[in-house]
Amino acid sequence: MKDAFGDPQSLLVLGGTSEIGLATARRLIGRRTRAVRLAGRPSPALEQAAADLRALGADVRTVAFDALAPESHEATLGALFAEEDIDMVLMAFGVLGDQARDEEEPLSAVRVAQTNYTGAVSAGLVCAGALQAQGHGSLVVLSSVAGERARRADFIYGSSKAGLDTFAQGLGDALQGTGVQVMVVRPGSVRSKKTAGLPGTPLETTPEAVADAIVTGLRRRSETVWVPGSLRVVMSALRHVPRPLFRRLPV
Repeated sequence: MKDAFGDPQSLLVLGGTSEIGLATARRLIGRRTRAVRLAGRPSPALEQAAADLRALGADVRTVAFDALAPESHEATLGALFAEEDIDMVLMAFGVLGDQARDEEEPLSAVRVAQTNYTGAVSAGLVCAGALQAQGHGSLVVLSSVAGERARRADFIYGSSKAGLDTFAQGLGDALQGTGVQVMVVRPGSVRSKKTAGLPGTPLETTPEAVADAIVTGLRRRSETVWVPGSLRVVMSALRHVPRPLFRRLPV
């Protein structure tokens, strides 16, 4: 199964109940993917996700994985790669947190950072090393437009995604010429179960739209994907807005 960018035959989703991760798996199963491994905390939701994908005709297994237990990543993920080649790893785990609560409870803020950044650094390096040992594969990292510039409304979450984004870009540079490529995906606000009840935002997207963008990015061998694509231009402008003015913008 030597297929890096394009249509992978095998897929590992870190964050096996992620709506974006599962939407991407469905898209890829509809094309060429035949083996899917869903990694996450054991739960009925994880098993149901696996059953739903099996109904589409894929060979699906669940793998116990906890982003907050980096000491277990090398053994858990290493064992999986020792059993089989994995063409594509999608790092889709993460938490939004609650900005107001997290400001009042620093340990809650730390949990956001440890999940979204520290856990991703650990899992990302383990998977990158395994893909490099294979000599092929792609690592797709779900970042966020929130990491592009600090906002009062979500700077704790945004800072964790900013760290993840920088890490993924550097990892991609480090893997040049190895047969392994890294694609960073920067969605805007995603309308999903996690954001149910929250007010809508401009240029928000859906898990299905992000999945479509990931599939297109794989075919194009993209290093960075914005969802929707217009966010690239918007953020290029917002990045240079003076802070006193930026604070007053409805973003």
